[in-house]
Amino acid sequence: MLIADFWTSFCDLLQNGNPVVIAGFTAPEEIGTNPGSMLWLLPLAASIAITYKVTKLPTIKAGNFIKEAAILFGSIVVSIIITALALYALAWLITE
Repeated sequence: MLIADFWTSFCDLLQNGNPVVIAGFTAPEEIGTNPGSMLWLLPLAASIAITYKVTKLPTIKAGNFIKEAAILFGSIVVSIIITALALYALAWLITE
């Protein structure tokens, strides 16, 4: 019964066009320029690593897949952190 109520509400929302919900999808997400904004990288890096390994491994076994995806995830995150630190150092040198 709960799923039917949700589905009915969802269909009403699509037909009537709730402006609050629709307006939420018209503006981009505000991401700051502080070090904490690097946390937005983690889900993206995880999805890239998982998708790449799913398409490239000849046989997918749980242990091997998790290990390979974790290695690729770590290498993506480390390379982006090194790049961010290098750009930060370059910006510091230019502005000082």
